[in-house]
Amino acid sequence: MLFSSSVFIYFFLPIVLFVYYVFLKKSRPLQNIFLFLASLFFYAWGEPKFVLVMLLSILMNWILGILVNKYKTVSQTKSKFILGLTVASNLSILFIFKYLNFTVNNVNSLFHTGIEIQQIALPIGISFFTFQAMSYVIDVYRGKGEVQKNIINVGLYISFFPQLIAGPIVRYETVAEEIKNRKETKEDFFNGFERFIVGFAKKVLLANSFAIIADRSFDGLSGGASLSVLGAWLGALCYAFQIYYDFSGYSDMAIGLGKMFGFHFLENFNYPYISTSITEFWRRWHISLGTWFRDYVYFPLGGSRVKKGRLIFNLFVVWLLTGVWHGANWTFIAWGLMYFILLVIEKFTGFYKTKRKAAKPFLWLYTAFFVLLGWVLFRSNSIGEAIQYIKIMFGFDGELWNDVALVNIRQIAICFIFGILFSFPTVKRFKQKIKPTVVTEVIYVLIMTALFILSVASIISSAYNPFIYFNF
Repeated sequence: MLFSSSVFIYFFLPIVLFVYYVFLKKSRPLQNIFLFLASLFFYAWGEPKFVLVMLLSILMNWILGILVNKYKTVSQTKSKFILGLTVASNLSILFIFKYLNFTVNNVNSLFHTGIEIQQIALPIGISFFTFQAMSYVIDVYRGKGEVQKNIINVGLYISFFPQLIAGPIVRYETVAEEIKNRKETKEDFFNGFERFIVGFAKKVLLANSFAIIADRSFDGLSGGASLSVLGAWLGALCYAFQIYYDFSGYSDMAIGLGKMFGFHFLENFNYPYISTSITEFWRRWHISLGTWFRDYVYFPLGGSRVKKGRLIFNLFVVWLLTGVWHGANWTFIAWGLMYFILLVIEKFTGFYKTKRKAAKPFLWLYTAFFVLLGWVLFRSNSIGEAIQYIKIMFGFDGELWNDVALVNIRQIAICFIFGILFSFPTVKRFKQKIKPTVVTEVIYVLIMTALFILSVASIISSAYNPFIYFNF
């Protein structure tokens, strides 16, 4: 079930809120049980059988959490063994469902073998809830959260529907206290609803519009259609805006929904397209994933306080895993390794740290250029298709423009203006400078109401509602 679906907007969310606040208001245990069951229903809406995978993850990590808590002050050897077992068992489940087919296909191709296995379907959001499950046990081991003796509380943390299928990746230490002792307030509820509307509009009004042009460009090329230089650049830019508004919009909705139930998730995006270095970009893009790899992989490997050779190795591991996390395709691996190379260069030269203001526009262009090339890799079905697409972008193949490109520009022009505007903190800063009055508050409420109505109207009138991170 998607947040941007009529089923969620008209039925699921109103019913869950009504039961939570009316019938179960005075009982936290019953609220947690209800949210857990509602989350399982939410997950089962698309593929009921995969609920069993999630329940296995919950049961397994609940037991491992209790064991690691039991032995962490008694036996370091046993507690470290349990921690290693946690990582191995969680990654094994992830490998079987997400990477086994990919691995077998590559083994067959490389060694000319004929290993045959049944195609394994990918459970929705498995990368997100697997990382959260590991976070629970690791944080209990590190003493950054109380162990949950009640399996329902562990289940709620892992399966809570706002962040279940596409994040943000919520660390256990962030919400450990709120599972049992959160406080719902009117201010949080209405702020959360406001945040949900903003994310909803990003996803439905902007991301879905950009998706049409991006899909037309990338899928058209892979299908043998003619693509011009102008069309290729337009398609790449549209995909860059699509993935930003798609994913950041979903994160906004998740954070808003969390607030409506008394949970406070950390921010996942901070205007990444204003970055003037790749280093800065990854501090602003998918923050929850970056900090997860930093705290659970990069720092345990030694971080940056090591010799140069080891530092390069640490960065290589993190960015290889970042690429692999996103999907079982060589395009994702190449995408991750591209960022590894760029970050190593920035780390050892520090050229982006210049204080000269005149250099900032050029640093922004450098960052935007490589981020855009990265999105071409990310979106393409294969390395070969990505190379072909990039060749067209730089005029090595295809005509400069054609009628299709001009039609696409006319179709997306208005969205493009809003896409650029809202990818910079211009509106946020403008809002901060305005002194709140009755008039400005009324205007703001009317704007939010209009956005919600337009977004709802859009999902009713169109069946086109793709979501990029749905299967990650």
